[in-house]
Amino acid sequence: MKKISLKNLKDELGHQSQEELIGLCIALTKFKKENKELLSYLLFEASDEEAYIEGVKEEIDSLFEQINTKSFFYIRKSVRKILTTTKKYIRYSNKKETEVVLLMYFCRKLLDFKPSIKNSPRLQNTFDRQLVLIKKALSSLHEDLQFDYQAELDELQN
Repeated sequence: MKKISLKNLKDELGHQSQEELIGLCIALTKFKKENKELLSYLLFEASDEEAYIEGVKEEIDSLFEQINTKSFFYIRKSVRKILTTTKKYIRYSNKKETEVVLLMYFCRKLLDFKPSIKNSPRLQNTFDRQLVLIKKALSSLHEDLQFDYQAELDELQN
């Protein structure tokens, strides 16, 4: 099956009736879990970004509580899973401010985690990489927001 360009898909969707569009959306949500989650975000949570961020933070908290701390291997594996989940939620929102807030929250949780990530170079590298991504996202925000978040970022770095 050949892939069709986004423009062609958009044009074709413009020719569909409302019922046909609803049917296509339902078919997409049945096909993949991420499609269902994205549609849920767009329909129910996009209008209240603060509540969405708080919900994601609660999920991050619960995932950090479930980490097996018997060895750094399990900790690294769990942290990668949490980071993947966090980035998935960031992609749903597609807003730089949400990205900065959630990545900073992830980093703060990682710093507060016991045993310390300083004992594992791989976890430290994961933390450092997220700081680089936060700086990159921060540079695209409004100057006032940059100033507010820069203070938090400086605190994380120290």
